[in-house]
Amino acid sequence: MSFGDIFKGKFLSQVASISPLDAFITLLIAIGIGLIIFFVYKKTFSGVMYSSSFNLSLLLMVVITAIIILTISSNVVLSLGMVGALSIIRFRTVIKDPVDIMYLFWAISMGIIVGAHQYFFALICVGVIAGICFVMGILKKKEKIYLIVVRYRHGSSANVEKALKSVNGKVKNKAVSRSGIETIVEVNTQVADSDFVEKLLTINGVVSAVLVNYNGEYAE
Repeated sequence: MSFGDIFKGKFLSQVASISPLDAFITLLIAIGIGLIIFFVYKKTFSGVMYSSSFNLSLLLMVVITAIIILTISSNVVLSLGMVGALSIIRFRTVIKDPVDIMYLFWAISMGIIVGAHQYFFALICVGVIAGICFVMGILKKKEKIYLIVVRYRHGSSANVEKALKSVNGKVKNKAVSRSGIETIVEVNTQVADSDFVEKLLTINGVVSAVLVNYNGEYAE
C-alpha cells in the first residue's frame, strides 16, 4: 500500500456529519455572544460617529466564523479548500480606530471558539472581555478632554492668555495671521463649561470662542 492510498484512506475519506442539534446549539450560542459584543460596542463607543452597520457586522462575524469552523472541522479536504478560498479575499474598508480592530478580532475569536464547541470557555472569555470594556469605558468617560478654540485680534493677546491661564489650559496650537490670532487650548472637564466660553466673549477683541469635545489622539 502506497503513501497515497494511506492518505486517501485515513484523511480524505473521513467526513464527519454535523447533527442538526449540534448546528442549532452552535448557532444559538454564536448569536447570543454576538449580541453581547453588539451591546458592549454600542454602550462603550466613545468615537466621533457611531456606525450601526459596523456594529451589526460584529454580530454577523461571530455567526459566520462559527459556521465556517463548524463546517471545516468535519472534513480535512474542505478545510484546506476553505483556507485557499479565504486567502484571496481582500477587504477595502479602512479601520482607523484601533479599538474597532480589537472588536473585530474579538468577534472572530469568539466565532472560532464557539465553532470548535468550546462553549463554556467562550462564555467565560466574552464575560471577562465585556467587563474590561465596560470598566475602561467608564474610566475614559471620566477623563474627557475638551478643546477651546479662541479667535481674537492682535491687541487682545495679553487678556486672552491671562484668561486661559486661569483655567490651567494647555496650548496645543497657535496660528497667527494678518487678520488675527487663533489659539487652541486643551482643558479638562472640571473647567470646560459654557460659562467660561461666554466669559471669553466679554474680553475686548475676542471674535469667537468654541468649546469642542475631543476624543482623538495627539502628539505630546
